[in-house]
Amino acid sequence: MDSAVSLAMKSASVSSSSFLAGSPFLISKNKNPNFNSKKPFFNPRSAARFFSKPLISLQSSGPTSQNPLPSSFSYSAVTETTDLLPCKLHQLISEFQSLPEQLDRLNRLLHYSTLLPRLPDSSRVDSNRVMGCTARVWLEATLDQDNKMRFRADSDSEITRGFCYCLVSVFDGAAPEEVLRVKTEDLAALNVSLVGRERSRVNTWHNVFVSMQKRTKALVAERQGQKPFEPFPSLIVTKDGLQAKGSYAEAQARYLFPDESKVEELVDVLKEKKIGIVAHFYMDPEVQGVLTAAQKYWPHIYISDSLVMADTAVKMAKAGCQFITVLGVDFMSENVRAILDQAGFQDVGVYRMSGERIGCSLADAAATPAYMNYLEAASTNPPSLHVIYINTSLETKAYAHELVPTITCTSSNVVQTILQAFAQIPDLNIWYGPDSYMGANITELFQQIAMMSDEEIAEIHPKHNKDSIKSLLPRLHYYQDGTCIVHHLFGHEVVEKINEMYCDAFLTAHLEVPGEMFSLAMEAKKRGMGVVGSTKNILDFIKERVQEALDRDVDDHLQFVLGTESGMLTSIVAAVCNLLGSAKSSGNSKINVEIVFPVSSDSMTKSSISSSSNLKSVTLGDVALPVIPGVASGEGCSTNGGCASCPYMKMNSLSSLLKVCHQLPHGKNNLKAYEAERFKLQTLQGKSIADVGCEPILHMRHFQAKKELPEKLVNQVIHPHSGNCKSMSLS
Repeated sequence: MDSAVSLAMKSASVSSSSFLAGSPFLISKNKNPNFNSKKPFFNPRSAARFFSKPLISLQSSGPTSQNPLPSSFSYSAVTETTDLLPCKLHQLISEFQSLPEQLDRLNRLLHYSTLLPRLPDSSRVDSNRVMGCTARVWLEATLDQDNKMRFRADSDSEITRGFCYCLVSVFDGAAPEEVLRVKTEDLAALNVSLVGRERSRVNTWHNVFVSMQKRTKALVAERQGQKPFEPFPSLIVTKDGLQAKGSYAEAQARYLFPDESKVEELVDVLKEKKIGIVAHFYMDPEVQGVLTAAQKYWPHIYISDSLVMADTAVKMAKAGCQFITVLGVDFMSENVRAILDQAGFQDVGVYRMSGERIGCSLADAAATPAYMNYLEAASTNPPSLHVIYINTSLETKAYAHELVPTITCTSSNVVQTILQAFAQIPDLNIWYGPDSYMGANITELFQQIAMMSDEEIAEIHPKHNKDSIKSLLPRLHYYQDGTCIVHHLFGHEVVEKINEMYCDAFLTAHLEVPGEMFSLAMEAKKRGMGVVGSTKNILDFIKERVQEALDRDVDDHLQFVLGTESGMLTSIVAAVCNLLGSAKSSGNSKINVEIVFPVSSDSMTKSSISSSSNLKSVTLGDVALPVIPGVASGEGCSTNGGCASCPYMKMNSLSSLLKVCHQLPHGKNNLKAYEAERFKLQTLQGKSIADVGCEPILHMRHFQAKKELPEKLVNQVIHPHSGNCKSMSLS
């Protein structure tokens, strides 16, 4: 999934310059009542007048501290101030496009770096740092008395200083609405064709510009007397420990260093009774804190996403575990039970953490007549393949597979699964479900891939090109009424707040989030500042960015917006602490990693600073980070957007885990309600639900191992009425 998204973003960046196309484009809405969002940003008529004067000249003298614009910039040809900025930007693009050799473009940047005034040490401070650049970059922004933006910038890299000179030359002296009118894709052509991957100096154009826009918004709001957004709660990780901002973050942090007596109690009972634990990333922080600490003393504890849980349980059974406790929702324990049975470990007990049903809104959406009606329609349009998300019950997978040949997918492999299926089976129809947001996001991603070159598409999948991608779009269907309650609540309010306050931060988003959050993270990914994918993709992205900061060995503050369930925090903090700890002896730099929880204001505790003695400001370097009110009752869900935790996952408590472990094996009769269900029912075709429900999972495993759909599944799709899955059993 991640490679496909990366290439799609790369292509979108290269092909989206409306300047080079020579056509006007419209700008997104702005809240300024005097700002005309329908006015084209680039006016060719004004540009024709303006181009009679050169914008940047190698013979020009450098800007002074009083006038940071280069002296070669001329305003005389422009009669409207709103014409000036787009003309300067277009001329800058044209200048670099006119240099055919990469060495010439590089030399031009190095020359411009000599024209950029150095910032004094008093300005080269943490609060002026621009995040996401491979080199250190500092940016100062002010709003002068004439309501014009003034920018100054500097860097410890000469190439980056050249980038900064160009951006300051274009945007310094512009009106705020002019700065905010430009979009990041309008700078696409300013990559000047330097060699660079996603994480390279090429992204300086975008990251410095995004910081310019963020600071412009803040300065305008301050001058207009607008009340600023309250920041989201967050947790800051350093090599010396943790600092929580907000009561919700404090609650999360409290359990990262658990009670040693609880850890010892759990480890002792696990060892004595040979119990393994498989837990999902979204567990309660108290549980995850204890489990993470206990892993040092008992190897049969594993925290992962849902796909890996069942496979790990089989490994634990092979290692001698007699019981497996599953910390997750019910479909996870069902899958563990069925996979253990298929692997020959029927005698290994599997236990849930509640006597009550532990549901899942997404799995429930697929266990409805509406979803079966969706599949009935699919069965009447052969050849059809049902691609079902792993987060569904075994029963749903079984009933679905008898209606339409089915393969399971995850958020990490869904794109490759779909591409391979279309490549293997001519004229195929694919029916994805049940997650509506993921379905919409996948469709949007394929639309972006369709705009790439054949060569770029071949890097994603060797058997596809522009024509094949365009042809599959009408045959890709997704269910319209299924959502995860956690990711559903990353709504408009949260996205608006991220846009205002965290647009220059690293943005992470699970593939299940609504379209607004998906688009935001995809835009950030385009400039190396975001990731969209699975929980593992998010964790890996954060680890890679932290490792890059450590390799640079300079003071840095990395800010990550966590666009998924807050239970990920424990694994993130553990991974970051390991990285920072391993670097203690190898460098003297101070790296601060801030994890931000995007939560709706309706979910925030309305306490004031005076009402709590724990609310204090936190200072990191010269950056003041005020502690803010946290989330009411330790949760963070709101219908207006933003959900910090899943209420179903939080039914897996530490007390329940200890209760189950202590009562095994002799108290099994008292744990009947906790035992994972073993399906005894049969499908409509008289087959075992467990057997038929496992087959889509096995098809996915085959695909992961061989990178192609299994022959069985292909035959089921091509010959849907000739003894296909309806008469098959597992082999």
